[in-house]
Amino acid sequence: MGTAAATGVWGRAEQQDFRSRVRGTLLGAAVGDAFGAPLDGLSLDAIRTAHGTEGLTEPAPAYGRRGAVTAATQLALFTVDGLIRAQVRRDTGAWHPPTDLHRAYRRWAATQSDWGPDERREEDGWLAREEWLYSRRDPSRACLLGLGNAVMGTLERPKNPEERGPEAAARSAPFGLLVGWEPQLVLQLAVEGAVQTHGHPTAYLAAGAHAVIVHGLARGESLDGAIQRTLALLAAHPGHPPVADALRHALGAVRQGMPTAARAEELLGDGTAEGALAVAVYCALVGEDIRHGLRLAVNHGGPSSATGALCGALLGALHGETALPPGWLTELEGRPTVLELADDFAMEMTQGPALHGPAVSAPGWLARYPRG
Repeated sequence: MGTAAATGVWGRAEQQDFRSRVRGTLLGAAVGDAFGAPLDGLSLDAIRTAHGTEGLTEPAPAYGRRGAVTAATQLALFTVDGLIRAQVRRDTGAWHPPTDLHRAYRRWAATQSDWGPDERREEDGWLAREEWLYSRRDPSRACLLGLGNAVMGTLERPKNPEERGPEAAARSAPFGLLVGWEPQLVLQLAVEGAVQTHGHPTAYLAAGAHAVIVHGLARGESLDGAIQRTLALLAAHPGHPPVADALRHALGAVRQGMPTAARAEELLGDGTAEGALAVAVYCALVGEDIRHGLRLAVNHGGPSSATGALCGALLGALHGETALPPGWLTELEGRPTVLELADDFAMEMTQGPALHGPAVSAPGWLARYPRG
């Protein structure tokens, strides 16, 4: 698939497989996020008291409804929006994807303070006009502070340099869907997206590692193969040992017998980004199916929505959208928006030249994804 993507020659079967994996990744992350949301901030004992010894096994209400997503899904959608905009703006000769991401994340930040969409902002495109996104769903302080002004965090001058939380990683799966890119460039762009809110190396390298694992899966690799490639790429980055060790720890835990909540908690550690990634990878490796993997991923005393989102993205990229639990999808908040954005992303990546170019562009596409 890599060569097809790189040369712009996509057969029908490849396009359909890719679209299924894009849908699977974005829906899987959203379903995992929503499944974990009711458990955020609860200890394992509290979860078992509320939901029984097995913990939470079916979706439960959060924010007043079942299937409600958190800020992680909101930010993942704006990540996709920023990546499409970067491709569209390339026709103008301007090519700096981190800037397009920052603009997209600033549009998300506006949804956290504005009452609703502002129709006068023509540069917003369609995503920022989706009213359901104008809900505050426990965004982390790092995300609000990092995106609270027009100054963009960079690797040289990251925002929140001490911030080690999993929120940047939890929005990073879309970078992995750039299947025509080389993996080291996917890692670099995910890092440049992460430092806009999370400046500690473990946080931004966990985001990069998650993106590269998704990238391998979206290209048809096995999960184990994608993890090995990620470990090799991480080695070149300063500050990588905690993230690499967490991934190796997850691989080692697979051989230690039946999966349990205690094993997930041990991998999670203090709930920072590398621990959340380790839990997600472990649960994706040992899960009998997506339902089982996600149940393991959220029933612990840590950031359940983040680990659910990370694990759901991996399983969705691996198996495609048809493997996701239909009953869970039915209730997912914003599902039409997620699907529309997934299909737009797949169309941009496989048929971009037919949608826009230096000479002629489809006006409907530029209304959805303005170059401004």
